[in-house]
Amino acid sequence: MKKLTFFVCSLLLSGAAPLAAQQTAPSQSYTAIPPKEGDFVAHDFKFGDGDTLPELRLHYTTIGEPQRDASGRVANAVLILHGTGGSGRGFLSRNFAGVLFGPGQLLDAARYYIILPDGIGHGKSSKPSDGLRAHFPHYDYDDMVRAHHLLVTEGLHVNHLRLVGGTSMGCMHSWVWGETYPDFMDALLPLACLPVQIAGRNRILRKMAMDSIRNDPAWKGGEYTTQPYGLRGAIDILMLMTSSLLQWQKNYGTRDAADKYVEEYVRARLKTTDANDFLYQFDASRNYDPSANLDKIQAAVMFINSADDFINPPELQIAEKEIQKVKRGQFVLLPTTDQTRGHGTHSLPAIWQDYLRQLLEESKH
Repeated sequence: MKKLTFFVCSLLLSGAAPLAAQQTAPSQSYTAIPPKEGDFVAHDFKFGDGDTLPELRLHYTTIGEPQRDASGRVANAVLILHGTGGSGRGFLSRNFAGVLFGPGQLLDAARYYIILPDGIGHGKSSKPSDGLRAHFPHYDYDDMVRAHHLLVTEGLHVNHLRLVGGTSMGCMHSWVWGETYPDFMDALLPLACLPVQIAGRNRILRKMAMDSIRNDPAWKGGEYTTQPYGLRGAIDILMLMTSSLLQWQKNYGTRDAADKYVEEYVRARLKTTDANDFLYQFDASRNYDPSANLDKIQAAVMFINSADDFINPPELQIAEKEIQKVKRGQFVLLPTTDQTRGHGTHSLPAIWQDYLRQLLEESKH
C-alpha cells in the first residue's frame, strides 16, 4: 500500500443514516446470522501497574464462524473495538451491522468471523461498579489490549486476525494492537482518533470531566450510595466532545429545542452511567501514546477521521504528520457534509465503507 494522505472532497451516499448510539445495546440485531454472546475469564490477570485481579471477566459477541487455511491459521477473523462507554453489542445496529455484516456486504458474516468484545470496565466485562468500586485495578489501554489478546487467542482460539478496526477509544486500541502484535493482523482500520498522547483541548476536557466527579464531596472517594451530582457535569462535557455542529444547529435550531435535547440526553445517560465506571473509562487513556512506535506496524493501515470531529480537529495537522511513520499507511480526512455526525461519523460505515473495501483489497495475501 503506497503511503499517501488523502483529503476527500466529495462523498457518494445512498441515503443518510442517523448516528448509531454505541452506549446502549440495540433492541434487535441487523445480521442475517444470529450473534452469540459469551464470557472468557482470565485468571490472575496482572495489570501494568502490578495490581492483580483473580478473575477478569471479558464479555464478547461473535457472528459467524472461524475458517482456517491449510496451515491452520484463522483466515477470516475480524476484531472490532468500541469507544469509551460503549460495548461490542453497540455495533449490532442498523447503521453499522446493517451496512457491513449482511449478505453480500463487505464484512458478510457468512464469510467472516466477527468478534465484538467489551473492553475492561465496559459493558458486561469486569468493571468497578461490579463491587470493587474505587478498589478496582486502574487499568489503562495497554491492559485493555492485552486482555483482548488473551480473549482472542485463549478464549476464542484465534491465531490471526484479518482485520482490526475500532472507533474512538477502539481506534486508539487499534494502534496499540498494531504495535504490540505487529504480525497478528493483516490490516488496521482506526476510526476517529489520533496516534499521539492525548493533550491539548482533548486532555483538558477529559480532566474537567474527571474532576467534576472527583471534586464532588458526594463521590466519597468512590464509596457513594447514590450517584454524585458531579456525574452530570462529566456527562455534559462528554456531550460537548461528541457534538455535531452542523446537525445540532439543524435539529435544535431554537432555544427551546436545544434546551429540551440537553435535558433528555443527560437524563437518559444518568440512568445508565456509574460515576466510578465513567471515571475509570476516561482515566484509562492517561498514558496512551503510540507515536514513538508507529514504524513497528506491519499491517496495512487505513486511518480515517472526519473534518467535523470536535475531539480530533483537522486544524492540528497531527494525522498527516504521524501517518508518515507507518510503512503501509494511508490517512483519509472526510469532509463535513450533511451526512457526517462529528466524532460519531466513525459509526456510519455508509460514509467510509469504500475505504474499507480498498483496505481489504490491498491487504490480501
